[in-house]
Amino acid sequence: MRLVLISDTHCQHDLLDIPPCDILIHAGDWTRKGSEFDTIDFLMWLESQTQAKNKIFISGNHDFYPEEEPEKFKELRNKWAPNATYLEEDSAVIGGYKFYGSPITPWFHSWAFNRVRGDEIRQHWDLIPDDTDVLITHGPALGYGDKLSKYGSEPGARVGCADLLHTIDFRLRQLKLHVYGHIHEGFGTYVHKGITMANAAVLSDRYELKNPAIVFDLP
Repeated sequence: MRLVLISDTHCQHDLLDIPPCDILIHAGDWTRKGSEFDTIDFLMWLESQTQAKNKIFISGNHDFYPEEEPEKFKELRNKWAPNATYLEEDSAVIGGYKFYGSPITPWFHSWAFNRVRGDEIRQHWDLIPDDTDVLITHGPALGYGDKLSKYGSEPGARVGCADLLHTIDFRLRQLKLHVYGHIHEGFGTYVHKGITMANAAVLSDRYELKNPAIVFDLP
């Protein structure tokens, strides 16, 4: 099963070249500030990607609309992207694989779906089913594509979630792929205990379209 992975398009989705695939996955931050207009524009674009047999997406910390107007967002999804699967702390099974998605990220200046590190964020990771095959979160686990550049607020700091890494290590025994974004400068694929960790952010830390979609074949 061929997956195409993208994240952090921030309203530049129209510039992307999405190859044919079984599933297109977007790991959040499809808008800049979560406006209704930008949300509709993204949903229309996502629905138009007919070269993808299936489409899965989650929200990110810039995507305020789904958090602030969840019922209206559901109406927009049904109208503009009826053939896409939106995951917000829930699962979908496609082709025999279980996908789980969550928009939650560690707290940073009260952006969308932010939670305080420790007990507060851990209760969200506790919701991830043990038998998840593909995990989609907006932010990275600690140590994998989570290092800020010199342009960040904390240059060189690693800002991934330690509790998320702990969940992956000690509970998600059949996990094959973790897809995320959030930290643009961390783009790329990494391997952690046989699990592919894919930071699919297509924009640079200067919000310039720089990186291609990542193609991953599930065994």
